[in-house]
Amino acid sequence: MMAARLLLLFFVGLLPVVGYAADPGIPAMSLSTDADGGQTYTLTLQIVALMTMITLLPAGLMMLTAFTRIIIVLSILRQAIGLMQAPSSQVLLGLALFLTFFIMAPVFDKIYDDALLPYMEEKIEIKEAFTVGRAPIREFMMAQTRETDIEMFAKISGNKDIQSPETLPFSLLIPSFITSELKTAFQIGFLIYIPFLVIDLVVASVLMAMGMMMLSPMMISLPFKIMLFVLVDGWTLIMGTLASSFYI
Repeated sequence: MMAARLLLLFFVGLLPVVGYAADPGIPAMSLSTDADGGQTYTLTLQIVALMTMITLLPAGLMMLTAFTRIIIVLSILRQAIGLMQAPSSQVLLGLALFLTFFIMAPVFDKIYDDALLPYMEEKIEIKEAFTVGRAPIREFMMAQTRETDIEMFAKISGNKDIQSPETLPFSLLIPSFITSELKTAFQIGFLIYIPFLVIDLVVASVLMAMGMMMLSPMMISLPFKIMLFVLVDGWTLIMGTLASSFYI
């Protein structure tokens, strides 16, 4: 009897929910055409589009900002010193993330002032906000992308209608930007690696001359590389070089 009463109460409590679900209310998805020919989407569709963009935010942060160059250089630096676990990957990711925010702050501020804030104040539609908001990102990416990389991807895609940077589609700009960032990151990493490589060669030569071939040169050279990095204030040089490389 107790189970029957609980089941009855459950169905009675479910009736308002069923009645609410049957009520059509505000249409979830609709598209209306304005007098000037523009199209207006319902708030539900705008929220769906916004949530979709949020899910793509990590990929956009890595591929469309300064993050790629920074994390690669920091990883090469850790390997050049010979410290496989210090700083840890979490520390490097956090450092790269906040340095990215520092470098991209002017771009993010411009997007907020020109696109996001007017949209939240309902001065512009979401389509216009998206068009205005991607302009600072395009300008930043164009400043860091080599023309040779753009020409290569344009040749591969067969796109010969590019007359100016404004007409360059994102489908070409994004892979060109990533390729240029990878190239720049490895160039900086190569210059960082050379001093530590010299120390390894000197230590290995000294150990071989002393007949201590069984002793690992890495174990002996590691303290000297750490001392060199600390004496030249290496972290300040690396952070300053990475930040300034986006403004040259």
